[in-house]
Amino acid sequence: MLLLSEIYTPAAATGPAHPPVYPRIDRDALSDQALFALGQPWGVYARLRAEAPVSWQDEPMPGEPGFWALTRYDDVMRVDGDPVTFSSQKGGILMAYGPPEMRHPLLFRASVDAMINMDAPWHLQLRKEHMPYFTPRYLAGVKEKVAGETTRLLDQMAGLGSCDLVEALSSRLPLFTLCEILGVPEADRPKFLTWMHFLEVAGNVAADRRGGPIEMTPEIMAFIQAFNDAIGEMFEYGRHMLHKRRADPQPDLMTAIARATIDDELLRDEYLDGSWLLIVFAGNDTTRNTISGAMKLLTEYPDQKKKLQANLDLMPNAADEFIRMVSPVIYMRRTATRDTEIRGQKIAAGEKVIMYYGAANRDPEVFQDPDRLDVERANASKHIAFGYGPHVCIGKRVAQLQLEEVYRQILPRFPDIEYCGGIDIAPNNFVHAIRRLPVRFTPEGR
Repeated sequence: MLLLSEIYTPAAATGPAHPPVYPRIDRDALSDQALFALGQPWGVYARLRAEAPVSWQDEPMPGEPGFWALTRYDDVMRVDGDPVTFSSQKGGILMAYGPPEMRHPLLFRASVDAMINMDAPWHLQLRKEHMPYFTPRYLAGVKEKVAGETTRLLDQMAGLGSCDLVEALSSRLPLFTLCEILGVPEADRPKFLTWMHFLEVAGNVAADRRGGPIEMTPEIMAFIQAFNDAIGEMFEYGRHMLHKRRADPQPDLMTAIARATIDDELLRDEYLDGSWLLIVFAGNDTTRNTISGAMKLLTEYPDQKKKLQANLDLMPNAADEFIRMVSPVIYMRRTATRDTEIRGQKIAAGEKVIMYYGAANRDPEVFQDPDRLDVERANASKHIAFGYGPHVCIGKRVAQLQLEEVYRQILPRFPDIEYCGGIDIAPNNFVHAIRRLPVRFTPEGR
């Protein structure tokens, strides 16, 4: 079985083959890292939706050709639902992977050699192996464990009165849930917090492709060594545990990954690395950022918070509305496999097409008054924050049940909890990554 990283070829640096039919506005805004450190650029999205829904965008990295940005709901749905015309496998799901000399060899290979980058039939074969761990019956047991861990984390917060919600709760619950589904021994779980820290750093550096040469001070050298050690440990641990599960299967997702096959052959170690990286990163990041983002939203819309506190039965719908509003995965890329056309714009085979989920989730043609939080929104579940079609996020229900449980417990227990300023958002245009979210509340016992 060929490795995707062995056949990966970057898009040709030629610019658009066909002249843009829409105005060239905000032509580099979607790659401006400073802009995303302020939150997603909702104003830019709105302007693109209205004036240039299929917009040619430049890229900051020399040699990269640019891409077509989609910001309307129907167009994102069309591309995500048509993997024959719009491939994940031909160029991966990231805007760009940078020149070879700037890539971390192991992270690049693992990020490309993963299920999320596969087209049919390989993608479906691997996806079917994972499905038993995301069924309602299995998740009922997960939900019970999530409820217990949420209570434990809130117990630790209860006497503080103020804290960083990311450190105290948002970063910890998703990793607990991931480790439960994977079957990670409790003694090994603290390692995941360290690995996630370094993966986030890698994501931020990869996203910020405008930077020039870095002065290699002793501090920078020490950090690079620590980074390489942590990433190496993460992959070494994953390979060890996956091979262990092949020899001694257990009723957990790690065994499903380890024993997955493509064309009746067990995955090569390189694909095990890709599967491990994908599950560790994707199993944590979206939930973490939606838990944090929901707290900020409820502070900004106190009427909606009161409505939810008065009727917790609204929680499932509210969770969909939180996810719609936050849209933690900013984009996904596809590559056109043949000449095609979207909304009157001709697109050539080989060109990048990038779907902006946050923009689609605030399309006023689908969601009335889309920039307002409404926990009773009738069509909140129509959001596409988890994608659509064959690549829809397989773990979306896990994310939803964690979000629901957190707010089902935290709102009655700390009724006056609120975001109090000082949010820190990573300069990353792939994931809306909230690194710090200070909150305050009346501590228990006062």
